[in-house]
Amino acid sequence: MTPAIRVHNLHRHFGSLKAVNGISFEIAAGSVCGFIGANGAGKTTTMRILATLDSPGAGTVEISGVDVVQEPWKVRHRLGWMPDHFNVYGHMSVLEFMDFHARALGFRGKERQHRLQEVMEFTDLMPIADRPANKLSKGMTQRLCLGRALVHDPDVLVLDEPAAGLDPQARVELKHLIRLLAADGKTLLISSHILSELGEMCDSLIFINHGSIIHDGDAASLMRQTDAGGGIYLNVQLASNPEALAAWCLMQPNVKLVEAGKHGGRLRLATDDPTQAAALLSRMVKDGLPVMEFHREQRNLEDAFMAMVGRPGMQPPPLPSQPESMD
Repeated sequence: MTPAIRVHNLHRHFGSLKAVNGISFEIAAGSVCGFIGANGAGKTTTMRILATLDSPGAGTVEISGVDVVQEPWKVRHRLGWMPDHFNVYGHMSVLEFMDFHARALGFRGKERQHRLQEVMEFTDLMPIADRPANKLSKGMTQRLCLGRALVHDPDVLVLDEPAAGLDPQARVELKHLIRLLAADGKTLLISSHILSELGEMCDSLIFINHGSIIHDGDAASLMRQTDAGGGIYLNVQLASNPEALAAWCLMQPNVKLVEAGKHGGRLRLATDDPTQAAALLSRMVKDGLPVMEFHREQRNLEDAFMAMVGRPGMQPPPLPSQPESMD
């Protein structure tokens, strides 16, 4: 199947600055991908090229099989673009602004009215239809920007920092809209600094740093990453007699108590095989240890990103504790 987004050996330089330096990736149709990087990493430059607003210095970019350089008008019919900075016309109401863009996209008569109603109801713009477009809160402005990107019902959406500056309620509302779009089969590429929310929404994550991709995969593979020796860390809490855990670990192969706690401890298992972790829990229960809690530790996405960006060529630090069920 043709990927919704295909980027191959993309370069974009500004003088001596290599904003995008030979990146390649594909995003499957109907999936949601998070695009993560520090300011200046190359995210916005890449997204602007996808949206036909900039040209690559070298390489190819395709949206649903259509080359963004060779056939930009076809791409614009397939793609919705939500930039990180969005300006409106001060003399227009929300409805007039949306209507202006619907007319510019070729909608006429009843078809235009029907499409405007669909989009404005979806983005919850109807209650503010008569409000001046330049007098909206940040959250309302972002919904207006998303509505504009959806008018022509594109299959692919590129959203550059859509949650930037939003309060918690507005972020929840935006996340809900993104989930609805994904459920409708849209393909979304979303950049954001709120990595925890991207981890919840996205099927895959791309990390970019200094114009190069340093990770392309799912969130779980980052958070469940092993240590330098291929081992994982387990947090075990007992209902009573926590001292028994240390004695028990001394008798187990490939298991080490690395840190004792008040009610248990932190163990290192020398393999990341989940069946071995499950077998370890089974042996604990069989041997009479009163296990109250047993989970694999994992990093959050912020830690994973900083381990890659902040420590090039080094192994990531030991995994901090976050509960994860071993069911």
